Amino acid sequence: MTSTTVTRWRLVTAAAVAALALAGCTNSGDEEASDRPAGDDEQVVKESESAGPGCTLEQYGAKKLDLKNAVVGFSQSEPDTAAFRAAETASIREAAEQAGVKKLIVTNANAELPKQIADVQDMLNQGVQMLIVAPVNSDGLDPALDAAKQKGVPVLTIDRKVTNEPCSDYVAFLGSDFYDQGQRAADALADATGGEGTVAILLGSSGNNVTDERNAGFKDRVAEEYPDLDIAEEQTANFARDEGQSVTEQLLQSNPDITAIYAHNDEMALGAVTAVAAAGKDAGEDIKIVSIDGTRNAVQAIVDGDINAVIESNPRFGPLAFETMTKFYAGEEIPEDVIIEDDEYNSDNAEQDLGKAF
Repeated sequence: MTSTTVTRWRLVTAAAVAALALAGCTNSGDEEASDRPAGDDEQVVKESESAGPGCTLEQYGAKKLDLKNAVVGFSQSEPDTAAFRAAETASIREAAEQAGVKKLIVTNANAELPKQIADVQDMLNQGVQMLIVAPVNSDGLDPALDAAKQKGVPVLTIDRKVTNEPCSDYVAFLGSDFYDQGQRAADALADATGGEGTVAILLGSSGNNVTDERNAGFKDRVAEEYPDLDIAEEQTANFARDEGQSVTEQLLQSNPDITAIYAHNDEMALGAVTAVAAAGKDAGEDIKIVSIDGTRNAVQAIVDGDINAVIESNPRFGPLAFETMTKFYAGEEIPEDVIIEDDEYNSDNAEQDLGKAF
């Protein structure tokens, strides 16, 4: 019989990570998450449910580790030319420095799963004692996770969840509620369109839970609440701006009745803005656009009237990752899924909160 463990954490700031490690992690774990403005660089963890008991150091079978004397590896999934990835990598670097780790090794898989597997194996050969992985795909990391397990190196996954076994192949997943993001994007698009329109969806890359859940959440909410929003087109644009532009150009040519676009991330939305303009239409007016992430360029596009709303997906995982592993090494139970709270940018707050975007 399985049980459900519900945990609420209030995340400390990056500057306190080192103090947490030195103090043996005294956070009681029951503080209430407070309201915060959109785009704040402090991630807040909401109620996190884990099927069965959480994961402890003893259950995982790892050795205790002082992070201040540790060699830590971070495997980034995609090029840092994307604003989300750049902010994520910078956050890991800063938090590692704040935690005082002996050495941080950073690799980038450039969106190639075989390279990510090789990157992880290479870092293990260099003696990393803890790994943070932003997976390229939800499936296929088995060789890398197996290699880490054989060496007794705990793995923390961030922003994309893997299909492997928690507390066996990896400690826990840190990320957003992507299904909820999709639902909130549907609400925002309904607000922008008055609940009526012909919608095109720009899908993220295949093979990961982010794309699947952002799409399912959006479509389910539309089916339940907005019968006059007609989802007419869906096409993959791989989270890339250039593909977002080219795919939107094709969709507008094949279906000139499109009046709204839901993009799974800001990069594709910004590409769509360019394509809409090239088609002689007014982005944000003739064709409403809603996306997910919270990049500075997309929030500026809200200010400029080209994008109608952006559901935040906070990439600043550094403090949360090191706080989580500090708790883990102190013997605390870590939930299978540690889910953060995400806010929203729209015409009401975009200008005042622009400086908080990444």
